[in-house]
Amino acid sequence: MNILTLESTCDETAAAIVTDGLEVRASVVASQDDLHRRFGGVVPEIASRAHVERILPVIDETLRKAHLSLSDIDAVAVANTPGLAGSLLVGLVAAKAICVAQGIPLIAINHLQAHVYACRIDAGRDVFPCVGMIVSGGHSSLYRCRGPLDFELLGGTIDDAAGEAFDKVAAMLGLPYPGGPSIGRVAADGDPRAYAFPRALMGEDRLNFSFSGLKTAVRYAISGPGRPDPTSVRLSARQVADLAASFQEAAVDCLVGKAMAAMERVNMRILCVGGGVAANSRFRQRLGEEADRRQIELHIAPPKLCTDNAVMGAIAVERWKAKLFEPLDLDILPGVVRTPVD
Repeated sequence: MNILTLESTCDETAAAIVTDGLEVRASVVASQDDLHRRFGGVVPEIASRAHVERILPVIDETLRKAHLSLSDIDAVAVANTPGLAGSLLVGLVAAKAICVAQGIPLIAINHLQAHVYACRIDAGRDVFPCVGMIVSGGHSSLYRCRGPLDFELLGGTIDDAAGEAFDKVAAMLGLPYPGGPSIGRVAADGDPRAYAFPRALMGEDRLNFSFSGLKTAVRYAISGPGRPDPTSVRLSARQVADLAASFQEAAVDCLVGKAMAAMERVNMRILCVGGGVAANSRFRQRLGEEADRRQIELHIAPPKLCTDNAVMGAIAVERWKAKLFEPLDLDILPGVVRTPVD
């Protein structure tokens, strides 16, 4: 059985073909980094137009790499939540068109659940129940995952997501987009103790994140309150490295601290982490050290499965097995609940 999975939630146009045994027969990702770099972040309209141009060539290349045709596909799965509205629509319309033409089922994918499921794919075995953590450009969330399709939100960001903060701080430091990799590279030569940046909400019981204050603290460290745009301040290479390292360490402290607090709160021993920020080497190192110390079984998606891709859409296999198919009037759900509901 072959499932074609599509991913177009933000700025990556991706397709993959997976089997019911979780074998990845082909995977293709078309990045838009070059289109958004000059703006220092994703521009939704540019992203959606790029998806329109790329979705069919990406699907075609995926089929060719798998040596299959559309007649060999048994279902189409597509991420319809959360994400940018225009981007989501492109993937959903393409998926519906194939389903109508081929007379095959449509499967809906929750993009955040799929990020956690990337750990299941990499592990090659069941990792549920677990605590799931997603750290990306748009999301910083913690979930109690009783199963691959049973997620309960424990906490999330109340303002900026971690990846968003990385992008904005990188822009202040004059580093190229995307900010995560840029800060990671520069921070390797910096002193993480050079600046005493805040660790917001670390003293609170809530399993929420806040990175807006940290971002503002970096700005003030560069140019001071009420002073010119930080990008106009000339910094030495040493200052940039120290600022990047200190910011990164503060962000990592918050992420690791809240992840461990979540493990204690729900009394689980398996932690699964996905999302673009999970590719950050310092975060992976610190999380690994803390997990070892606490004897927690840690699964972090490999870097190629951290950023948006369609392989993680293999979570559709779980919905296939449960016969959870969608009507063709399925709509997009761009938003996401940021904080837990009491």
